[in-house]
Amino acid sequence: MKQLLNTLYVTSEDAYLSLKNDNVVVQQNDSTIGQIPLRSLEGIMSFSYKGASPALMGKCAEFGVGLSFFSPRGRYYCSVLGEKSRNVLLRREQFRFADDESMALSYARSFIIGKIYNCRWVLERTKRDHALRVNGERITAQSERLRQALSGVRDCMSIEELRGIEGLAAKDYFYAFDDLILRSKDDFFFQERSRRPPMDRMNALLSFVYSLLTNDCLAGLQGVGLDPYVGFLHVDRPGRASLALDLMEEFRPVIADRFSLTLVNTGAIKPSQFEVRENGGVFLSDSGRKTVLAAWQKRKQETITHPFLGEKIQWGLVPYVQSLLLARAVRGDLDAYPPFMWK
Repeated sequence: MKQLLNTLYVTSEDAYLSLKNDNVVVQQNDSTIGQIPLRSLEGIMSFSYKGASPALMGKCAEFGVGLSFFSPRGRYYCSVLGEKSRNVLLRREQFRFADDESMALSYARSFIIGKIYNCRWVLERTKRDHALRVNGERITAQSERLRQALSGVRDCMSIEELRGIEGLAAKDYFYAFDDLILRSKDDFFFQERSRRPPMDRMNALLSFVYSLLTNDCLAGLQGVGLDPYVGFLHVDRPGRASLALDLMEEFRPVIADRFSLTLVNTGAIKPSQFEVRENGGVFLSDSGRKTVLAAWQKRKQETITHPFLGEKIQWGLVPYVQSLLLARAVRGDLDAYPPFMWK
C-alpha cells in the first residue's frame, strides 16, 4: 500500500522551485527560504506563478514525487509524475470499458451511489448532532429525496440518465447545505453552487478544497497505473482529468464538504481571510490558503476504519486505496468496484 508521507505546500505567489543535490530548494526574491530532501517527500503542491526548474521536474519523476501546479487561487493546472506503476494492459482494459457504455455505466453507477449515500449521511449526521440548531424538517425532506435518488441510480439504464439523476440529487443536497453552516451566517452562507468565479466565501472555500481533493485522486490513479484522463462518467476533454473527477464524486461530501464545514463551524477560517474581486468573485487570501492547507494536511493524518477493507488507514490514503480497488476491478480481480460509503 502506498504510504502517506509528507507533502510540501508552496503558497507564496512569487516562489520558485529548483534542485540542488537531490533537494528541492524554495527561492523567493533571490533568497533561499527552504531546502528539503526529495526523498523525504511524497508530493509537492505549488501555488506559485513562477513554477519549477526542469531539473527538479525530472528528479521528482525519477524519485516518484508528485509535483502539482495550481494557480494562487487554487485552480489545478497539471502534475509531473514518473513512469512508476504504468501498466499498458490495465489501461487497455480501462479504455475498452470507457468506450463500452454498458461497462462504463457499471462504474459510473458505483461512483454516484457512493456520492449520494455520503451526501445523505452528511445531512443525517448533522441532524443527529445538532438537532436544536438546524432545520430538521428540511434536512429530513432532502435526505428522503436522496434516498429515492439512490433507487433511481440502481435502476438507470444509461450514462445520460445517470447524469440527470446525479444533477438533481446534487441540487437536493445543496438545497439543505446552508443549514449545515452553524456560525458566522452573515459571512458564511450558501444559496447555490457557483464556480468560475465563486461568488461567496463558502463557494470559494469549497472550490479550493475540491482542487486539493482532485489532485489527490489524480495522483492516486496515476500511482496504480490508471489513466486519470479517461473517465466513465465525465466526458473526455483535452486537459480534463475525467477519471479523477469520477473518483472524487464519492469523496466530495465526507472529505471535502465536511472538512470545509468544520473550518467554518469551528472558526478556524475567518471572513477576513477572503478577498473580493471587481467582478464579484471571492477567493481565499494567502493567509486563508495557508490556514486551509495546514488544516488539510492535519486532517489527512487522522485515521479511520475503511468501510470495505475493515482496516485502519489515514484519511489521506482514501483516494489511493479507492484507486487501487478501482484498478483491481478493471483488471477483473474484483467483481465490481466498491465505492467509499462512510458510516
